[in-house]
Amino acid sequence: MRVLHLLKTSEGATWALRQMRELVDQGLDVHVALPSGGRHYAEYAEYGIKTHDALVDFSLKALPARMATLRQVVREVEPDLIHSHFVGTTLTMRLALRSIKIPRVFQVPGPLHLEHPIFRNMDVRSADQNDFWIGSCKKTLDYYRMSGVAENRMFLSYYGTDLETFVRRETGELRERTGIGSGTRIVGIVAYMYEPKRYLGQTRGLKGHEDLIDAVRIGIDQGYDVALVVVGGAWNGATEYEAAVQRYGEQRLGDRVHFLGFQKDVAALYPGFDIAVHPSHSENVGGAVESLLLRVPTVSSDVGGFPDVVRDGLTGWTSPPADPFRLWQAIQRTLDDPERTQRMTTAGHDLVRHLFDVRRTSKELAGYYQRILERHTR
Repeated sequence: MRVLHLLKTSEGATWALRQMRELVDQGLDVHVALPSGGRHYAEYAEYGIKTHDALVDFSLKALPARMATLRQVVREVEPDLIHSHFVGTTLTMRLALRSIKIPRVFQVPGPLHLEHPIFRNMDVRSADQNDFWIGSCKKTLDYYRMSGVAENRMFLSYYGTDLETFVRRETGELRERTGIGSGTRIVGIVAYMYEPKRYLGQTRGLKGHEDLIDAVRIGIDQGYDVALVVVGGAWNGATEYEAAVQRYGEQRLGDRVHFLGFQKDVAALYPGFDIAVHPSHSENVGGAVESLLLRVPTVSSDVGGFPDVVRDGLTGWTSPPADPFRLWQAIQRTLDDPERTQRMTTAGHDLVRHLFDVRRTSKELAGYYQRILERHTR
């Protein structure tokens, strides 16, 4: 089976790279169209993936040229199936290949665009009988059901990870770096700071940093000995917003908040958290997979794909987004019942090790390819 993947970047998207690597190991002939120059571009060839230097992300100004580029790549590769990983590459794919009867798959990395009716309708209405969807969380599939997409055109498969890279190391590094005493419970967040999109009416960042700051303030006011550690810097150059979050944190929490900025070895810091909190306003599964893989008690908002892994009262606690009081209540439950918290964290660890093993997810994906090809030829 020959599959052509479409990516808009070679700088990130390592979740797609891992998946392609495993598909090659299963004997598939894997090609990818993506722009060169990114940090990971050379890795594709190293893993036996055939690369095609091409810009295929949607751009209104450059659309005719990008459609022509994609059609040329398709003529050269002659794939049995085309697999797109981004909204933009999917729109280019559908517009460019409308008259070409090759099955097309959009593996949806998260439900963000589906939360807005205009973008959701653009996705669904641009598809035809050659299009299929693979959601990477259950919420994504719910949105497509709401939009009338047939069940036999949808599948569920998570983007897997390399489990062996998640080894818990008790180093004490975090308390040493921050000076937080042994009696203080550390509430931690690992997330880039996404500036609010004012044109969408957003007043706080996508990842909920301000909500968590307010939640920790509530806990301190109730007499809890807690401190907040924030790992992650500005996303896409939003340095002014990052500075604003830091000012807000220091105003609300004083010396009870520590901003560490971007860190390469996050796995070394996670075990220093007593609780990892993921209070995003929109998300796929986010960092909840990482914290549970590292056996860190986990609290999240109940948006997107979080409930797939943070199952309320079973593998962690969830709360509504943008609600600091309810968020603190979830944190408080975690602090107040350590024995139950330990059981839940172990259950969460076991769950994500199964769901997100890239060897399992890639085999699942190859099975979906086969089903799609069989259905498409009927």
